[in-house]
Amino acid sequence: MGNVKFVWVALAGGAGAVSRYAIGLAIGVERFPWATLLVNVSGSFLFAFVITFATERMLSVPLATAITVGFLGAYTTFSTLAWETFTFTHTGRTGTAILYIAASLAGGLAAAWSGYELARVVR
Repeated sequence: MGNVKFVWVALAGGAGAVSRYAIGLAIGVERFPWATLLVNVSGSFLFAFVITFATERMLSVPLATAITVGFLGAYTTFSTLAWETFTFTHTGRTGTAILYIAASLAGGLAAAWSGYELARVVR
């Protein structure tokens, strides 16, 4: 039975990676990494929402694991955020790097709070 969880995490992870890639293609590459910011902030919202539902026993542990570890783990991307920030600083765009980190952190925290609150309201 434990191996089934791995399969669901893998399938959900594939869907998360494809979703992130599709968003990146749809938004495109510009001077600011809007796609990465969007997936990380929306992923923070969804993660908090799902975890809140799961702790209220509205989602099964295997389903919550597939969504959070699988889908959202592949959908969100700290490594890309780190690389993009490094690139900004390395190319003399330190102000943009600071703005990006601030927007990512503030947006992610606000989204997580919003996801938590919404899940508590709709339970």
